[in-house]
Amino acid sequence: MIQADSPPLVLASASAARRGLLEGAGLRFEARPAAVDEAAIKDGAQAEGIPAADAALMLADAKAERIARRNPEALVIGCDQLLVCEGRWYDKPPDMDTARAQLLSLRGRAHELVTAVVCHRHSGRIWQHVAVPRLMMRAFSEDFLDEYLALEGDRLLGSVGAYRLEGPGIHLFTRVQGDHATILGLPLLELLAFLRQHGVLQG
Repeated sequence: MIQADSPPLVLASASAARRGLLEGAGLRFEARPAAVDEAAIKDGAQAEGIPAADAALMLADAKAERIARRNPEALVIGCDQLLVCEGRWYDKPPDMDTARAQLLSLRGRAHELVTAVVCHRHSGRIWQHVAVPRLMMRAFSEDFLDEYLALEGDRLLGSVGAYRLEGPGIHLFTRVQGDHATILGLPLLELLAFLRQHGVLQG
């Protein structure tokens, strides 16, 4: 795999999981978190009845656009992920009590991780993709949940699902349908295919 020197890649995200996926794929890039009002975008989308897939794209686009405005020559990657369970949208839990309540509400139920990625260059969106993995959470005991929360701690607060599938969170599930990278927050195979088509990757 050969990566062209131009355009430079910028990941508009503070996510360690997304950063790790791109690093694992051998890409050269810079991570620059984008400061956008995610809550306002989500609230507006829900108030207008906008589907979760479109809302995830709006969020990913807002992040990419903000960074691309200052880096017009770069190819900027914006991502977002919404957890949807029976019509309810979930946010990253602000504290451990909320994480516990969230996991209890997901227990024994299926949910979707609506995952969007967009690319901007020269002040415009040039590509987008949405994938929707579906996960079934098992009916775990509250004793198990307390042990799990104690084991993982504050690391759960960085996840919209209050779990890390790449870690002990795998024990929460009975079925996982979808690409692993997408579940972690980035449809990597589709992004790599686009980068090859765009000439960023060769070979």
